[in-house]
Amino acid sequence: MRIHYLQHVPFEKLGSLSTWMTDQNYSVSSTRLYADAPLPTVNDFDWLIILGGPMNIYEENQYPWLIAEKQLIKQAIEKDKLVLGICLGAQLIADALGARVYSGEHKEIGWFPIKTTEAVQQSEALEFLPSELTVFHWHGDTFELPEKAIRLAYSESCANQAFLYSDKVLGLQFHLEVDQQGVRQMIENGASELVAGKYVQSSEEMLFADRNFATINEVMYHFLEMLSCHDRKTVQNR
Repeated sequence: MRIHYLQHVPFEKLGSLSTWMTDQNYSVSSTRLYADAPLPTVNDFDWLIILGGPMNIYEENQYPWLIAEKQLIKQAIEKDKLVLGICLGAQLIADALGARVYSGEHKEIGWFPIKTTEAVQQSEALEFLPSELTVFHWHGDTFELPEKAIRLAYSESCANQAFLYSDKVLGLQFHLEVDQQGVRQMIENGASELVAGKYVQSSEEMLFADRNFATINEVMYHFLEMLSCHDRKTVQNR
């Protein structure tokens, strides 16, 4: 399996994804878009992972590499590749699938619960997801559910927190991959966004010692295994 990930800023990294990839002995490559690194062709990878970032998907004038990135994501979906998007990455996938991405009513920054949908509760493949889970958020924009996508989760302030499209494309508005160091780096680099709000926590609340990073990382691993399993079934059925 050849995994390629797109990194938008130095401080939003793979986190626990790196551990899982190493355990699987997969080939891993990356594009650091913030350094104007060239993108691969769609034939150079089996799985595309799009990480988060503080920019918005419609800021092409400020971040011109967004144009080519969006095209690559569309191509990956059309070519039936595995595609995972986290936060900004999920918004970029939604956009590639024709859904509207827009500024949400509230920013969500910190640890807040999501609830899973009836579709999750009826799915054997998603039985690892509890009906409610406290996860880490850092976003202001959100998206409408893409056509033919299955809504997996929502929160009090955000109707669409996660979706699955064609069994091989997963968008997660929240961060399951983060560890404490990753959250600390996001706080250091995004301090200006920590303006008091209903769904904005202080840095102290976000870094509270009892935050269960292990739990969300484990759920992330289950998502990765689920996508890998779908890919193996696709290959076997060809």
